[in-house]
Amino acid sequence: MKTRFILFLCLIMMFGAVKAQQTEKLYLSGTGNDHTINWDFFCTAGTNSGKWTSIPVPSNWELQGFGKYNYGFNKEENKGKEQGLYKYTFKIPARWKNRKINIVFEGSMTDTEVKINGKLAGEIHQGSFYVFRYDISKLIKLSSDNLLEVKVSKHSVNQSVNEAERKADFWIFGGIFRPVYLESLPQTHIDRIQVDAKADGNLNAQLAYIGDADKVEVELFGKDEKRFGDRFTSPIKKGTKKLILNHQFAKPELWSSEFPNLYKVTFTLIKNGKEIHQVSKKIGFRTVEVKERDGVYVNGVKMKFKGVNRHSFYPSSGRTTSKKISIADVLLMKEMNMNAVRMSHYPPDGHFLDVCDSLGLFVMDELAGWHGTYDTPTGTKLMKEMMLNDENHPSIIFWANGNEGGHNRELDHLFVEEDIQKRPLIHPWEVFGGFETTHYREFNYGIGNYDHGHNILMPTEFLHGMWDGGHGAGIEDYWNAMWNNPLSAGGFLWDFADQAVVRTDKNGELDTDGNHGPDGIVGPYHEKEGSFFTIKEVWSPVFVEKREMTPGFDGSFLLENRYAFTNLNQCAFEWKLKKLNAGDDAEFKAGKADAPNIKPFDKGKLQINLPTDWRNFDALYLTAKGPDGKELFTWSFPIALPAADTEKIVVKTGSTKVNFKEDAKVYQVSANGIDLTFNKITGLLQQAKNPKGVIPFSNGPILQEGVNNFKNFTIKMDGENLVISSKFDKKESFNTLKWTIYPSGWLKMEVKYFPSAYFITFVGLNFSYPEAEIKAVEYKGNGPYRVWKNRMKGTQFGIWKKDYNNSATGETPWQYPEFKGYYSNMYWCEFIGKQQSFKVVTDKEDVFLRLFTPKKSKDTEWDNMSPTFPNGDISFMNGISAIGTKTQKPETTGPMGMKHVFYDFEKEPGRALDMTLYFDFSTSTSSLRGGTTARPDFSGKQSP
Repeated sequence: MKTRFILFLCLIMMFGAVKAQQTEKLYLSGTGNDHTINWDFFCTAGTNSGKWTSIPVPSNWELQGFGKYNYGFNKEENKGKEQGLYKYTFKIPARWKNRKINIVFEGSMTDTEVKINGKLAGEIHQGSFYVFRYDISKLIKLSSDNLLEVKVSKHSVNQSVNEAERKADFWIFGGIFRPVYLESLPQTHIDRIQVDAKADGNLNAQLAYIGDADKVEVELFGKDEKRFGDRFTSPIKKGTKKLILNHQFAKPELWSSEFPNLYKVTFTLIKNGKEIHQVSKKIGFRTVEVKERDGVYVNGVKMKFKGVNRHSFYPSSGRTTSKKISIADVLLMKEMNMNAVRMSHYPPDGHFLDVCDSLGLFVMDELAGWHGTYDTPTGTKLMKEMMLNDENHPSIIFWANGNEGGHNRELDHLFVEEDIQKRPLIHPWEVFGGFETTHYREFNYGIGNYDHGHNILMPTEFLHGMWDGGHGAGIEDYWNAMWNNPLSAGGFLWDFADQAVVRTDKNGELDTDGNHGPDGIVGPYHEKEGSFFTIKEVWSPVFVEKREMTPGFDGSFLLENRYAFTNLNQCAFEWKLKKLNAGDDAEFKAGKADAPNIKPFDKGKLQINLPTDWRNFDALYLTAKGPDGKELFTWSFPIALPAADTEKIVVKTGSTKVNFKEDAKVYQVSANGIDLTFNKITGLLQQAKNPKGVIPFSNGPILQEGVNNFKNFTIKMDGENLVISSKFDKKESFNTLKWTIYPSGWLKMEVKYFPSAYFITFVGLNFSYPEAEIKAVEYKGNGPYRVWKNRMKGTQFGIWKKDYNNSATGETPWQYPEFKGYYSNMYWCEFIGKQQSFKVVTDKEDVFLRLFTPKKSKDTEWDNMSPTFPNGDISFMNGISAIGTKTQKPETTGPMGMKHVFYDFEKEPGRALDMTLYFDFSTSTSSLRGGTTARPDFSGKQSP
C-alpha cells in the first residue's frame, strides 16, 4: 500500500513537471483596503512626521494619519509636498531559482524610487495611476532576507505630472495605494499578449515573447472551463520575437453590457515538446465600430450609452479600494440601469475592469490629464503602461486621451499603434475624431453642435451634480432628446459618488472640500439619493407609456424595448393590486404577466389579466425584471382618485351645532370641541384649538406668487354648515377664499386664485407651523423621496411615514430620504407634532406638499442650483420650483426646468387655479390608515 502511494505521488510530480510553468505572484503588500500588510514608514512633513513607525500597504498615508490633506485646487506652494519612506523585508521562494523576478507596483503616488538591498531597481517612476515593474533578478538574494526600500514623493519633480494629476478637481493623496507584488517567470516566457476577438468569431492575437521556443498552442475555454472549439498551434520561426495569430471560432456567445459572456484563452509556449510558459486571459467576443456621422455600433447594434463618471475612491481609504468596492460600485450602476462608465480621470484598479467585464459595463478608459498634460516622453511611457495593463478587457470600448484640454496630441498616434483592437479615441470636452463630447451644454445649446450638428453627440460629462442639483434633475428632458436624436450616442453624468474623505486630522470628519466634492448620485458610503431612483426610471430599458386607471382600462400597457440586445420575452413582468388604507396586512392581489415578444427598439403591448374587482383597490404596481431577475423598475398607478379618499375620510355631520360669534376683528367658530379663529378682514386662519390646547398651524392661506386680495367676507349658515366667504371682484378681489365649518369640526378651505406674473417659479398656498414642533408626517402620495419640477420621476405612489430630519443632500450625516422639500400627488397628510397632530385632506389631483425649507448648501459663485422655496413653513402647491446643477441654472436644463406659465389674465372665476383642502384638528389619534406602507416589493419585504 505504501509503495503504491509513493508511486502515485511520483506520477503526480511527473505529470506536473511536463505542464507549463505559470507566472507566479507573491504579494508583499495586501490586496486592497480590506486586506493590508504593515511596512515600516517615515513621513517627512505634516501629521505624525519625523519618526519611524508603520503603515498599512496599500493605503494613502493621509487616511492613516500622516502628512497633509489637500484638494487639487489648493494652490499653496508647500501644501502636500511631503515624502514617504517605506521599508519591508521579504524572502524569495527557493523554487524561483534561475527564474526572472519582477517587482510590480500597481499604483503609487507620485514619484517612486525603489531600492532592493540598497541598490536602485531602475529609474524613478513618475505618474500615479499606472502599473510599473522592475526586473530585480540580479538584485535579490535567494538564501536570506531581502530589503525593499521605497521613497514616494507626493509632489513630482516633473512639473507635467503635477499639471496632469495634481492641479485637478479631486482630492490629491500620497502613498503606495495599490498592491505591490513579486512575479516570477521562466527565462523563456510570454511578455505580452494582445487579443482582438470579433463578434464573427474571429480571434486575432499578437504575442511577444522572450527566450527560445518552437511553437505556441492556443486553447479557448467557455463556461464551466469546457474547451470551446479546437485547440490550434502556430510554429515560431527562429529569431522571431513577435507572433501574429488568427483563428476562426464558430458562433461564440457575444459580450455586451447586457450579456457579458466571457471566455478564457490560454497561450502556451512549447520547446522540444515541453510546455515552458502558459498565460491565460479573460476575453469577450465583440466588435466595436464607429460609423462617421452615424453612431457607435457594438456587435452591429447602434448604441445609446447611459453612463456615469467614476473615481477610484472610498471615504476611509482614499484611492485605495478593493474588489468588493468595485463589485458594489458596478452593481449600483447596473441597478440604475446604466450600461457605461467613464474612468475619471485616470486608469482604475484592475479589479474594477474585471468586474465591468464580468457584470457588463462599457468602459471609457482614460489617460490622466485633468486640464494639464504630461510631457510627451512621460506621457508616452504612461500611456504604454496603461495599454499593457488594460488592453484585453472586453469592457473597454473607448480610450480617452486626457480631459478638458488635458490632451497631449503628440500621444494620439500611440493609441492607434499600440491597440490591436483599434478602439476609438476620445478627447473629452472636444470635437474630435467624429465625436462631439462638449461638457455641460445647455439644453438648447448651439445650432451647429447638438440638434443640428453632424458629429456623433456623446458628452463625456453632462448634468454636473452638486448637492441635490443635477443628475435626476433635468435628465428626463436630456434623455428624451438624446434618445430621439439619431446622431446621439448618449452620454455620461458627473459623477457617481460624493467625494467625501475621512479627515484623520479632524476627528474623522467627512470632508467634501466645500462644494467641490458633493457631486455624486450616491453618498460617500453609497447612500442612495433621490436622483438614484429618477435615473433608474428614466434609464429603464423597458419604457412604459403613461396610463390612467380609468374604468375603461383593459389591463394593457404599451411598452417600448430600449434594450440593444434583449427581447422583452427574456424579461419578467409582475403586478400587484393593493389597498393602501388597511395597514401592513393590507389586502392585495398579485400575479405575473406573460412577457411579450418585443424585439430591441420595437414597441408592443403587455397584457395584464386583472381580476374583475380591480377597481376596488387603490393602486396598481407593475414591476419589470431583466433577464438576470433583477428589478428594472416598479411603476405605480393610482386607481382611486383623491376625491374618493376625501369622501371616505372627511366627516361632515355631527351631534353638535356649529356656533360662532364675531367682533370687529375676528370670527370665532366652534364645533364638536374645535375652536377656530379667522381674521375678519383677511379671512386667514389665525388659530385652531381643541381640548388639548392650541395647534400651532395658522396664518394661512397666504398666496405664493399671488395677491391676498380676499375681501368683503360674509358669514352665513348653509343648512347645518357655517360658511365664511369673500366676494369676487374682477379688479380688486379676484382671488377668493371660502371656509366651510361642519358640525363634526372638520374645516373645508376653497381658494380660487390667479398668479401675479406671466412666468412664475412656483404657485400655491402657505401656512405657518413651527419647525421645532414637527415630529413626523404620514401621507398618501408619491414618495418617499422629494421631487423638483425637473425631477418628478423615481417615486412611487403609496403611504409613507417620514420622521423629521434636517438632512441636506451631500452633507453629513447623508441621511436619506430627506424630510424637508416638495412631495408630489398628495391625497392626505397627517402632521405629527410633538404635542398634537392634525390632518389635511384634498379632493384635488396633482397637489404638491411642501415641508419647510431645506438648508441651502453653499453654491458656487454663479449660484446656479437656485433651490427656491415658498414663504411660510407648510405649503400646498399647484406648481413647484426646479433645481439647477453646478454648471447650469434650472431653466437651461430643459423644458421641465423652466418657470411655470399661467397666461390667462381675464380674471374670470372659471379660469382660476383651484385649491381645496379639508382640515381635522380633533384630538383623535386614529390614523388615516391602519399601518405603515412602504415601497412595494414583490419579495414580500418592505423597504423605505
